[in-house]
Amino acid sequence: MNQPLAYVHPGAKIAKNVVIEPFTTIHNNVVIGEGTWIGSNVTIMEGARIGKNCSIFPGAVISAVPQDKKFNDEDTVTEIGDNTTIRECVTINRGTTDRMKTKIGKNCWIMAYCHIAHDCIVGDNCIFSNNSTLAGHINVGDYVVLAGMAAVQQFCSIGNHAFVTGGSLVRKDVPPFVKAAREPLSYVGINSIGLRRRGFTTEKIREIQNIYRILYQQNYNNSQAVAIIEAEMEATTERDEVLEFIKNSQRGIMKGYFSN
Repeated sequence: MNQPLAYVHPGAKIAKNVVIEPFTTIHNNVVIGEGTWIGSNVTIMEGARIGKNCSIFPGAVISAVPQDKKFNDEDTVTEIGDNTTIRECVTINRGTTDRMKTKIGKNCWIMAYCHIAHDCIVGDNCIFSNNSTLAGHINVGDYVVLAGMAAVQQFCSIGNHAFVTGGSLVRKDVPPFVKAAREPLSYVGINSIGLRRRGFTTEKIREIQNIYRILYQQNYNNSQAVAIIEAEMEATTERDEVLEFIKNSQRGIMKGYFSN
C-alpha cells in the first residue's frame, strides 16, 4: 500500500497487500481483503466490507449513505464479495433498517456508471452492463445479466440465470432462466445460450422450455399454469425453483409476449 497521496483513515482495516492508487479516500469502519486493487479517485465510505482480489476503478463511490429520506444514520454496511470488479463511476449505497446491508456477491462484474441502491441483494457471477440501475430493496439471483441501461424498479426480484436486454424497464419480477425484452417487459424465451455456457444439458434446457411453454404460451393464468406444472412435470431442482419463485413473487411476474 504505502501510497502517500491517498487518504486512509486509521480505523480502516486494510490487508497488507492491498494496492491503493493516488487521490483515493477510505473512511473509518472499512474492511478491505487481500489482493484488492483500488484505483485513483475512489471513495470508500463507512460500512464498506470489500472481499479479496476485487478491482475498483476510478470514480467509484462505495457505501455512501442511502438515498432514502427515512435514513437516520443507522449502523449499516455494504458487502462486496471476492473477485468482484467494479468499473468507473459505479455507486453502491449501504443498507437501511430494512435489511441493514446492501450485498454484492462473488465474481461479479459491475460495469461503468451502474448504480446499486440501498438494501439490494445481488448474487454471485452477475454481470451488469454500463448504466444499469437498481432501485432499493431488489433481489438479484446468481448468474444474472443486465444489458446496458436496464433499470429495475424497487422491490423487484430477478431469478437465477435470467438475461434482461438493454434499455429494459423492469417493473415486475423476472423468473429464473429466462430472457426478458420489449416494452412492457415480457418473456421472449429462455436464456439457452447462457445456460449452455454454464453446463446445462440439452435435456435440462428442454425441460425448462417446457415449463415456460405451459406458463407463458398456452393461455393459462399463473395459478392454472402452476397447478399443471406441479401435476404433470417431474419434480426437479429447476422445476421447483421456478415454482417457488412464482409463489413468492411480491410484485407479480412479467407477462408473456403475444404478437398482434
